[in-house]
Amino acid sequence: MKSTILKIIIVDNDQELYEGYRFFFETYRDYGLEGLFPSIKDALLDYENIMPDIVILEANLWREDGIESIHKFRQKDPRVKVIMISDRSDFERVKKAFKNGANGYLTKPLTKNRLHNALNSIKYEGAAMSNDIVQKIISNLNGKSYQSFSKRENQIIDYLCKGATYKVIAEKLFVTTSTINFHIQNIYLKLNVNSKSEALVKLRQL
Repeated sequence: MKSTILKIIIVDNDQELYEGYRFFFETYRDYGLEGLFPSIKDALLDYENIMPDIVILEANLWREDGIESIHKFRQKDPRVKVIMISDRSDFERVKKAFKNGANGYLTKPLTKNRLHNALNSIKYEGAAMSNDIVQKIISNLNGKSYQSFSKRENQIIDYLCKGATYKVIAEKLFVTTSTINFHIQNIYLKLNVNSKSEALVKLRQL
């Protein structure tokens, strides 16, 4: 990222939400709201004057498909991070968003904590997903086992993706938390990642 205070623009044609967005960014000063735009066309016109670090993009814009338009922002800056927001969370829609280059997908309505956590995940780990989206991905995997992992590792992956803590996973599998930690480190090593968010993205690719 280019600066300590990351620059954010939001593209959302629901202007009733704008006051809530402004209040959020007045509260969390580590992110700076540089623009609120009702359309992708408007956002792109002012893009080069702002050069944001993160674009928060509504997927279902009036007369525009936010997911299909991700590439327009990448043409301006290949490094920009794009978080999709939507009141739709069907699996095919989510899959299409990531296939088109989204770094995150959040379902509405957004709370201050959920948005802040997502921005932090993008800032430090490069990806962000709502818990309900994670669970949909896991559900659609339908208990799929990954050949490169052991049976125990596949069990841990299942719990990990559902948001379970090390302690909960240990209790479910009747082992110690240190054992779980050992297996998770092996999982991260096999995936060549360093965090849960990165692991989820890699597992989706697999």
